[in-house]
Amino acid sequence: MSDSRAERIMGRPAMNENAGSTGSSDGFFARVSAYAATALRYWEPRRIIYNAVLACVVALEYVLALPASRARLTVDAVLALFMLAVLANIAYCAAYGADLFVQFAGLDRPWRRGRLVLLIVGTAFAAAITHFMMSGFFEP
Repeated sequence: MSDSRAERIMGRPAMNENAGSTGSSDGFFARVSAYAATALRYWEPRRIIYNAVLACVVALEYVLALPASRARLTVDAVLALFMLAVLANIAYCAAYGADLFVQFAGLDRPWRRGRLVLLIVGTAFAAAITHFMMSGFFEP
């Protein structure tokens, strides 16, 4: 039995060469499960920060456009804001793709800093998009 490079890097024991296809698929799904759990534990608590930043941008745009923004706030406008909030949260899930890719590459330790960079850059990008969307949304 020989260890693969990725298994040595990640500190996981080598899989038995004699293991059948069931064993190897079980190992793969166990890795996917562990990586997904790690990603969920990191990203989901930080979703609150992401949503709070975007909510602050929307509130600031609303206040800056007063009194015209008050007239624009209708039931349809609130529903549109809700749809945009859902889309923003779907976009937040793009971080999972990058996270899982890097974990599968065996770069767990360096990725701990990269996650923070991805969170900051992604939130700033989403805030910029929100700013442009809301500046046109609340203007008369």
